[in-house]
This record gives sequence, C-alpha cells and structure tokens, in this order.
Amino acid sequence: MTEAPISRDFTVAVFVVHNNHVILHPHAKLGIWLPPGGHIEPDELPDEAAIREVLEETGIEVELVGERGIGLVHSDQPIQLIRPEGIQLEVIASDHQHIDLIYFARPMAASNRLPDLLDGMEWMASDALDRIDFTSEVREWCGKAFAAAPQW
Repeated sequence: MTEAPISRDFTVAVFVVHNNHVILHPHAKLGIWLPPGGHIEPDELPDEAAIREVLEETGIEVELVGERGIGLVHSDQPIQLIRPEGIQLEVIASDHQHIDLIYFARPMAASNRLPDLLDGMEWMASDALDRIDFTSEVREWCGKAFAAAPQW
C-alpha cells in the first residue's frame, strides 16, 4: 500500500517592525496571532510575494530588510534577491505542507507614527506580546525581528 503524495506550496510570512511594534492578526481558522503572509503565486518572485501580501493584508507598503547573497548589481548578472531570515516546513494537513519563507520588513513611509492598518491587523508592542495567544515559533520570530530592527 502506498501513501498519498504530499502536495507542497511555497509561502511567505513577513514580520513588519516599526517603533518597537510588529504587525500581527488573529488568524480566523487557526485562532492564533500570525504575521501577514500567504502563497507565492506562479511566476512571482518570493520578494514580490512578500511585499504584495503585506500590502494586500495591511494596506501599507513595506521594504524588505536583509542581505542579498552577493553584492553584484549588473544587468548581465543574476539578480540578487533578499535572503529570507528563515525557511521552514509547516504541516497544514496530512497530505499538504507549506515551505514558508520568513522575511523581516519595515514600512516605506518611515516616521515616528505607526501607519494605519486595514481592519483585522494590529500593531503589537513588544511588551504586549505576553498577553496574546500565539505559538512559540511566532514568538521567537517576533523576538528575532525586534532584535534585528535597530540595525536597519
């Protein structure tokens, strides 16, 4: 007897940090707080998907932060994409998984004020994270994003 094949989708999750706050939302199906994110569409680059998903879900434009593999910027060379902060395999169902690329980002319109968000999304202060229900995985990614933010 053979097992059913496992289908896999590539996805992005983006931890947007500004003024010691991170954008999270309560996921309707899972009942936990998550960052903006979603599926990478066919023919879409991961960087593009991350920026698009944040804009669609939050209403704000962001800039991904992070390193590129190498510093080449020449028209005759491969384009260097932002290196994800992490890549993880998430089991969605017994026959379906997500390969999740984790990114950090900041709002394009940088000011001291937190940009307004679409309904359902919230800016969560770093000192308020203990009061919400989310996984240790999301908690750890929030911590890593907050730790990295002062270097941006």
